[in-house]
Amino acid sequence: MPKISRKGNLMPESPIRKLVPFADAAKSRGVHVYHLNIGQPDIATPKIALDAIKNYNEPVIAYSHSAGNLSYREKLVKYYEANNIDIGPDDIIVTTGASEALIFTIQSIMNPGEEIIIPEPFYANYLGFSVNAGVNIVPIPSSIESGFALPPIHEFENRITEKTRAIMVCNPNNPTGYLYSKEELEILKKLALKYDLYLIADEVYREFVYDGKEHFSIMNLEGLEQNTILIDSVSKRYSACGFRIGMMISKNKELMATALKFAQARLSPPTYGQIGGEAALDTPPSYFVDVLDEYLSRRNIVVESINNIEGSYCPNPSGAFYVVAQLPIDNSDRFCKWLLEDFSYDNKTVMMAPATGFYSSKGKGENEVRISYVLNVEDLKESMKVLKEALKVYPEKV
Repeated sequence: MPKISRKGNLMPESPIRKLVPFADAAKSRGVHVYHLNIGQPDIATPKIALDAIKNYNEPVIAYSHSAGNLSYREKLVKYYEANNIDIGPDDIIVTTGASEALIFTIQSIMNPGEEIIIPEPFYANYLGFSVNAGVNIVPIPSSIESGFALPPIHEFENRITEKTRAIMVCNPNNPTGYLYSKEELEILKKLALKYDLYLIADEVYREFVYDGKEHFSIMNLEGLEQNTILIDSVSKRYSACGFRIGMMISKNKELMATALKFAQARLSPPTYGQIGGEAALDTPPSYFVDVLDEYLSRRNIVVESINNIEGSYCPNPSGAFYVVAQLPIDNSDRFCKWLLEDFSYDNKTVMMAPATGFYSSKGKGENEVRISYVLNVEDLKESMKVLKEALKVYPEKV
């Protein structure tokens, strides 16, 4: 029988999606499943974006420029300018989601066997992207006790070797919701300059910041222009995950010329996604005011509910729409599977992502889960009630 590649065997399963068959089986038994596992917002996509796609009437759906439509990139420049980020259209490559932007980035700056440092827990697919490129993630553990704040600078310096090429953060963070401050990013700037490293920031949740705090972009770190790479996406900002449109952004001309070769090899980003993404830039500010209010209410329900469950703890995040919660369990993979296979309360259960999949350090996340608060307020309240009842009867409760 023909063999599977080594890389294929190393590719990790998604902790967010691997339990889908068990959720489907639960639904087939008539159990209602509250999906807290995936960052798929239920907020309506802006009508202006949907109308642009519906009204597109060109006789041929053609390839775009490999870097994305110029009209879109020029309009993106104005969006970033409004967010105090000074770039030009040639500093942007439009990609098939932020995922492709990260793949282009890693392939452009790293050779097989080289290393990228990332605070953990981190977005699970970063591990898949690194396996795909044959590079290694070096994790820096952050703690739930600190709310997953940036680990001390010596933790980074202790792990920098001749193979280190970059440091990456997600800000606000997926899966923790932690918002890195300007001061924390300045610490990473010093490291990048001292060791001549790239600093990559996944900023796809820029608009989702709470409690009067403000987002600070790595593109505003003065003196680091040739080292910074910004990853962005329309998926969460406009609740348009299916557009599959992201961006790789840098002022480093040699880097962007290199990344464009990878973009040319895949031809072009999706036409309809670009049409929708370009139109979405005209979304009125009131849209985000309403969305932020809604997510703030949802966050408060989840954090308060979990902290009222005996033996559980959940930090209060300042961004995105995720939390990593500590529960009185011994194995989050078994617990999340048990919820779907063996448990229901009033014929309802919850689907969450085991936090083990957001760590590359073995043994981490065994008593943690990631929860996406993307359901409406009433559904979230009910899902938290179901989770509380589940923990009362879970046979492997700590």
